[in-house]
Amino acid sequence: MTDTTNDAAKAEFLAQLKAFEGQEIDAQVAPDPVNQAMIRHWVEAMGDRNPVYTDPEAAAASAHGEIIAPAVMLQAWPMQGLHGNKREAGDTNPQTQLLNLLETEGFVGVVATNSEQEYLRMLHLGDRITTRSVIHEVSDEKRTGLGIGHFVTTRIDYLTTDGELVGQQLWRLLKFRPGTGKGAAAAPPAAEAPAPKPPRPRPGTTHDNLFFFEGAQEHRLLIQRCTACGALRHPPQPRCDKCGSYDWDTIEASGRGVVYSFVVNHYPQVPAFDYPLPIGLIELEEGTRLVAQIVDCPIESIAVGMPVEVTWLDDDPDQILPAFRPAGSGGGA
Repeated sequence: MTDTTNDAAKAEFLAQLKAFEGQEIDAQVAPDPVNQAMIRHWVEAMGDRNPVYTDPEAAAASAHGEIIAPAVMLQAWPMQGLHGNKREAGDTNPQTQLLNLLETEGFVGVVATNSEQEYLRMLHLGDRITTRSVIHEVSDEKRTGLGIGHFVTTRIDYLTTDGELVGQQLWRLLKFRPGTGKGAAAAPPAAEAPAPKPPRPRPGTTHDNLFFFEGAQEHRLLIQRCTACGALRHPPQPRCDKCGSYDWDTIEASGRGVVYSFVVNHYPQVPAFDYPLPIGLIELEEGTRLVAQIVDCPIESIAVGMPVEVTWLDDDPDQILPAFRPAGSGGGA
């Protein structure tokens, strides 16, 4: 492996990386135009009941005047299968060449870090989407918890077939050297006390969701209810998406439910949390779902459909939050 610790060598290597910025990676055309079948499948899978996606009359009466596709579907229309992501020997694609160059210098680890999307207009039935992808930016060498590495940002432009720009995405990954991250350095002297864990990030509160956090301070799991039609909703919002009413109150949930889905987060890490960090989408017995941490359960034992009950994360008295544990494991909520 080439030694890049020397400042001059690092600068030369960075210049090689920077030369890839602005190079076009590829262009894609969606195999199908925006269509009702895919929209319906998406919204049913996501549980999104907004009628502007599937009801022609409701869509015609809306500000859009016709059926639209959910904005977050933007990247789904031209998405390729796994065959489109293979890296072949001798590949002249600039992205492949860039990643290969990083790997020759020992940056063989890879992790996707984040994605940013901007929507410029809603998509309508019949729109045919194309993409143009370019290498947007390659960072200088960074020291991260995973290891020393470079962030590679790709910009994807989403256009209609007549060239109208309808959205953009910045997609970022980290190519890092394994073994150079957190814990690789020498341990601090025994006399040096570890830094205290910082508090959890504070949520953004509004008139519509403050009740939820105030209820949590009292170990009460409150769910918003439309007083016009009785529909429950979470996350809180100002308007009922079933009947359109702005009037609401709350009910106290039982705290019982099941794991509807879950993820186990490893990276990126925030100092306020312990990792691995299991996060569940919990379906309450009242019918609504909410996102919360899963506790008091080995990660390998977490399963979709597992009965759970609410407990409370109250090590921070200024911010008590609900979490969920296996039902019956704690002698009541």
